Amino acid sequence: MKINESITLSDLGSKLSRVFDLAGQKIRAIDGSWDPADGTPVFTVDGTYTTRGWTEWTQGFQFGCAVLQFDATGDDTCLEIGRKGTVDKMASHVSHIGVHDHGFNNLSTYGNLRRLLLEGRTSGDDWERVFYEMAIKASGAVQAARWTPISDGKGYIHSFNGPHSLFSDTIRSCRILGVAHTLGHTLMGEGDRSISLLERLIHHAETTATYNIYYGSGRDSYDVRGRVVHESIFNVNDGNYRCASTQQGYSPFSTWTRGLAWIVTGYAELLEFLDTLSDSDLDAQGGRERIKEIFTEAARATADFYIDGATALDGIPYWDTGAPGLFELGDWASRDSDPYNDHEPVDSSAAAITAQGLYRLGKHLNDERYLGAALTVADSLFTEPYLSTDSGHQGLILHSIYHRPNGWDNVPEGQTTPSGESSMWGDYHAMELALLLQRELTEKPYLAFFDPS
Repeated sequence: MKINESITLSDLGSKLSRVFDLAGQKIRAIDGSWDPADGTPVFTVDGTYTTRGWTEWTQGFQFGCAVLQFDATGDDTCLEIGRKGTVDKMASHVSHIGVHDHGFNNLSTYGNLRRLLLEGRTSGDDWERVFYEMAIKASGAVQAARWTPISDGKGYIHSFNGPHSLFSDTIRSCRILGVAHTLGHTLMGEGDRSISLLERLIHHAETTATYNIYYGSGRDSYDVRGRVVHESIFNVNDGNYRCASTQQGYSPFSTWTRGLAWIVTGYAELLEFLDTLSDSDLDAQGGRERIKEIFTEAARATADFYIDGATALDGIPYWDTGAPGLFELGDWASRDSDPYNDHEPVDSSAAAITAQGLYRLGKHLNDERYLGAALTVADSLFTEPYLSTDSGHQGLILHSIYHRPNGWDNVPEGQTTPSGESSMWGDYHAMELALLLQRELTEKPYLAFFDPS
């Protein structure tokens, strides 16, 4: 990508306002038309949100978007949509033992609502705060219980594929263990053994950094610094690593760009979180400096890979760096992305997720390159053809991809590749990015998943 070195936050001010103007319309349209009996809205088909029953990992984004809209604009109607949806629909996600998505569903809802209470943005008594905190504690413990030990004595939170499967996605979802830990919670195991949620968070992050990220150290024939594999497979009998794999990418030896996005933003946020923890918290896990070094290299390597070769010139990536049709596009990295091409789709949701991580990493490291890259991606994302300005389209950010190998994404009539549609996670993370930048621009408290203090 080509970083626009002259762009500033203030240059994006009108675009951020436009994002929230449009988001309010979309949120109301979905709330007014969606039948909860149909399940959870996942992605749009011909501009209307539809469901896809793989896992119910997007419901928290549905109500989380409404909460973020209130945060940005003070829209009480959206606050009520988010609050009521959380109370009425999210309890099953707190106790869901079959998924790795707890941090997605439950920090987007209970977590954001708790944060607004602590910031004094909403009114509520102690019981409302306790309600949110109980949900976060339980969710963090349930996520931590999805544990596979490995041969080095550590382990990971396994994906919905089973105990053998370590997904890159989970690095951002597992932050709910961190909030639950700061609330004083632990996972209680057999014989009343107390299991540290912070230990499981750090061990999961270390395992992901070791096996799902490449550092150009000659690990295999495809070891390029910053490349990310979607899934690592382990032998659950002896805890040894077996091979790279993927569920939603093209191959284990290319990079599915949304998996890359989860890694960039997940580690950037964990670096911020480390700064809130005491040395005594971290000494038991090997010490602050050692953990920070691992997380920093994981974040830097993947952020550099995104900037230097994973995207088109405007900072928007195609769905996989090894997608076979990219060959037909020629030197695609030297020009702006083309969401309407005939060969391979872009994935705007990967851009929305990564831009936030780039900004957080740049802020944390005081690195202008990452900050400039973040603003460049945001500038592209919050402009047509990616910003959805059609009032008849329920999505906010266009050209998102869910599962290209399975063929789940809508291909418009007369075209050969998916385009023109939105996803609930893409819309949520675009709004989260816009809110982060808006708060920075207006000098309001920094947006973080952990306590405002």
